[in-house]
Amino acid sequence: MSKAYAVLPCNGLDKCAGCITKEVAVKLTQKSDSKIICPVFYRVSDARYNKLAEENPVIVIDGCATRCASKLAAEKGIKVSKKINIADEAKTNNIVLGENLVLGENELRLAGIVTDSLLKEEYKLLTKNEQNKAEDSSAFPESFEYESYTKDKFVFRLPKEEGFYFNENDCWAYVIGNKARVGVTDFVQKSLSDIMFFTPPALGSQIEQFEEVGTIESGKAVFEIVCPVSGTVTAVNYKLLEAPELINQNPYEEGWIAELELADFESDKELLHTFDTYFKILKRKVDEFHV
Repeated sequence: MSKAYAVLPCNGLDKCAGCITKEVAVKLTQKSDSKIICPVFYRVSDARYNKLAEENPVIVIDGCATRCASKLAAEKGIKVSKKINIADEAKTNNIVLGENLVLGENELRLAGIVTDSLLKEEYKLLTKNEQNKAEDSSAFPESFEYESYTKDKFVFRLPKEEGFYFNENDCWAYVIGNKARVGVTDFVQKSLSDIMFFTPPALGSQIEQFEEVGTIESGKAVFEIVCPVSGTVTAVNYKLLEAPELINQNPYEEGWIAELELADFESDKELLHTFDTYFKILKRKVDEFHV
């Protein structure tokens, strides 16, 4: 790693996945200049670890769906640069974890895979120059006209401009030429409430239609952003790493997720909705679920 990281593992050392988070944290300190934030001491003593988190990018390593490390990070109000969930990584790598607290071959192999992944180039923070280059998206307008639907105290907005397409997963694509900007709708951000974390896609990654193109997370749930179009990721809204609340403020403008160079939009759009059709879907969902 080019920088030291502050690594916050979970404190569930009574579970196998929790023990793996500790193993990964230790390996990161051995292979880089990273430092561990002890979750137990952090709960009772802020000063030392707050300073560490302010001076270094923070990696949070959760063991399971309880996400105790993520919750602690949110409680302390620290900015998180990367989050890993060991249970999810085990599924991704087809590794079955045991119940023994002494890590066996499978568990140590998973710890090595996760550590190596974190040490790779794609998990480094981009420099400011790289971020600015990735965010140079002058082809896309900064504001839109909206149609609104009100239910109780909630107002749901939907952009009316030609070029917007929506899938039934409540994600949108705004298409100009052979490029598309993608994001989530008002329905998503209001359903999640305060969004605390954003996990971006990797620049240059190939995304198929309806594949994940990043995740956002609130205290309620983790939402997988289902890409309406297929293509190559050419830009990411890295502002969301430090200010994910931009999605709550306006998911169509400053809260956009990523941009793609389109692969086969003529085929993709056959499975998408334009404004008129999706607005009806939106109203039905709002009426049924009472967000």
